[in-house]
Amino acid sequence: MEDSEVERDEPLTPAGRLFLQPLMDQVINCAIATVDPLDIEAIKNEIRNSVMLKHPRFSSLMVRDSGGREHWRRTEVNLDRHLVIRHQPLSDDPESDAVNDYMADLSYSSPLSMDKPLWELHFLMAHRTAVFRVHHALGDGISLMSMLLCSCRSIEDPEKLPAIAGVGASSSPRRRWGLLSLLKVFWYTLIYVFEFGLRTLWLKDKKTALSGGAGVELWPRKLATASFSLEDMKTVKRAVADATINDVLFGVITCGFSKYLDIKSPKAMREGHQITGVSMVNLRPNSGLQDLSKLMEAKSRTRWGNKFGMLLLPVYYHGDCSDPLQFVKRAKAMIDKKKLSLEAPCSYKIGDIIMSIFGAKLASILNYRIVCNTTFTLSNLVGPSEKISIVNNPVKYLRVTSSSLSHAVTMHMISYGGTADMQILVAKDVIPEPKVLARCFEDALVEMKEAAVKT
Repeated sequence: MEDSEVERDEPLTPAGRLFLQPLMDQVINCAIATVDPLDIEAIKNEIRNSVMLKHPRFSSLMVRDSGGREHWRRTEVNLDRHLVIRHQPLSDDPESDAVNDYMADLSYSSPLSMDKPLWELHFLMAHRTAVFRVHHALGDGISLMSMLLCSCRSIEDPEKLPAIAGVGASSSPRRRWGLLSLLKVFWYTLIYVFEFGLRTLWLKDKKTALSGGAGVELWPRKLATASFSLEDMKTVKRAVADATINDVLFGVITCGFSKYLDIKSPKAMREGHQITGVSMVNLRPNSGLQDLSKLMEAKSRTRWGNKFGMLLLPVYYHGDCSDPLQFVKRAKAMIDKKKLSLEAPCSYKIGDIIMSIFGAKLASILNYRIVCNTTFTLSNLVGPSEKISIVNNPVKYLRVTSSSLSHAVTMHMISYGGTADMQILVAKDVIPEPKVLARCFEDALVEMKEAAVKT
């Protein structure tokens, strides 16, 4: 290796190194379905002129030095090597969700090649869908969605970039911290960080019909979609004092899991049985998507990359669903405590310290143990609130999932144009019918809305 090349190489961030470890190797898969047929040449021209190819992460190889440490090295991008074009329908069965099946296969059997920059674009021509694959080492969902929207335009005004929720918004309003509030912050932080430690050692969820475990990330997957109306979620939110959309979402998940467990193993469940989820929390000063120009500024507080912490979110089985709004109220009470704590920033900082002192291998083992000892993963990304187009082709939906984890169920939700689609990725030997689980979530929101209207 020449000295000039070494000088130009840029080291990976700690989070980027973590996501390249075999135990935590993660690729983000984003499906973009359009109304009209895909125009390959127009999309290629858009990519060539886009900010994406100007970004060093998307035009760099990941290389390792003699000590095994990872670096980014700039290279020429051969666009054709990053495109996969499939002209034939993926399935002859009109009842199958072929795009979800395709993404499910990608999630456990198709890593990205390391001899080119770590992204690909798959064109499913018969389904008018493109699947954008990006390695998690390049950035998190906030960074990547902010970049994607720079190539899109508003349907109502083709000259205008889509409105990005969160841009220009200030961070959370300042609290007036009294002694009692500070004591609560200290106490909740201490409890939740201590639980994180226990999860890396021996504390583990009891086995249910949703449980995964070590090695499950290698099992074949299925993928189903649960669709929610944002207006319905807002109706439920208004029925519970001071609730947020996230409170409603977690109430829906808790109620949906209870419904599913009632179907699959009613005699095995006890009232109040706990299962635990891992949720990702954006730690940037502004919530929502970001102004890409600020993300790419060297001195910006909202830097490009992976900037999120982790929360452990307990779910409790309740067989009585006669008052579905109780699920939202319980979710709100729990999430309020989580918000008051410093669990997410501490998880990020502790992980960063472990990476710096002990290296990526130990950090990946600890993260893997946390996943093995919990039951599900949840992420929620706010997408564009208005309908958008890409190369003058209206977008029908945006859906996101990722590589398999040792969880048997992984959920990624993104909102777009008044609808929120949650991709439910499951190990099919554990959850053979994910559409049943998706329907449990959808039914939970319908029941909550009906209860909210009556209040």
